[in-house]
Amino acid sequence: MMLQQIYPAVLHDYCYELNKDFHFAAAHYVPAKEAGKCQQLHGHTYYANVTVAGDELNSTGFLVNFAVIKKLIHDRFDHTLLNDDKESFNDTAADFFPTTEVVARTIQELVQQHLDGTANKPQCVQVYLRETPTSYCIYRPKRKAGQHAER
Repeated sequence: MMLQQIYPAVLHDYCYELNKDFHFAAAHYVPAKEAGKCQQLHGHTYYANVTVAGDELNSTGFLVNFAVIKKLIHDRFDHTLLNDDKESFNDTAADFFPTTEVVARTIQELVQQHLDGTANKPQCVQVYLRETPTSYCIYRPKRKAGQHAER
């Protein structure tokens, strides 16, 4: 069970915003000498919060079903070695090493890819990813032309 937590707010002017909390257990290593101990295979219980915003609800009255967000990420990453997911990560380009930053960005991209296929097309505006009790990352994609402006 996850304790309720307040996350940094994303400034936007969409009518609706939803947040989904979930966690997953995964191992990884960072294939760079500068990563120190993180070069070694190790694991984390990651805690994620995904923020989705939009103006239009779908035919069930949702921006997106909470369960869909969890399923997209949990089913893919839980109890895996992240480095083995070659669609998302690799050992040659730093932008694709499975660091907390890259995993947060990847979560946003996977969620947004799903949302882009929906009729109401909400936006994944933030991913908060906690790797340890004292370390977390926030990823917010740049706004695309035609997207709502920040306040």
